[in-house]
Amino acid sequence: MRLVIQRVLEASVTVENETLARIGRGLLILLGVEEGDRQEDVAWLAPKVAKLRIFPDDDGKMNRSVMDSAGEVIVVSQFTLHASTQKGNRPSFLRAAAPAISEPLYESFCQALEKELGQNIGRGVFGADMKIALINDGPVTILIDSRARE
Repeated sequence: MRLVIQRVLEASVTVENETLARIGRGLLILLGVEEGDRQEDVAWLAPKVAKLRIFPDDDGKMNRSVMDSAGEVIVVSQFTLHASTQKGNRPSFLRAAAPAISEPLYESFCQALEKELGQNIGRGVFGADMKIALINDGPVTILIDSRARE
C-alpha cells in the first residue's frame, strides 16, 4: 500500500457537487493499493499514520501526531499512486490492485485508522470521480510505502 500524507489547514472531498467530507487542521491521505497488498499492510500502516509526528510542538518542531494535535483526517482511495511511467508517455496502472481487492483494503485501513485515532474520519467514494480541495500546511507531504518497511 502506498500513502501520500499531506498535513493540511483544511481539506474537503466532493463527488457530483456534494461535499462528502470537510476537515480543518489535520491530514489528507491518498491511499493506493497494489497487487499483493494484504491485511498485514493495513495493520502496519494505521498505527504508523496515527502516531506520525509531523505537527509542530510549542517550539515549532515536528514532534506531535495528528492525535496529539486533535487533528482531523480524510482518506481518499487513489489507484494512480501505482502508475508506471517507465515506458512511453501514457501511465500504466497494471500494478494497481483490482477493485475487488483494493476496496476492502481501503475500507479496512479507514476502520483501523478510526480505531487508532478514536474518532471518525472523512472518506471519499471508492472509484468515484472526486474533487479534492486542500490547503497544504508547511508544505508537509510524506510518502509511505508498506513494501519499504523492511
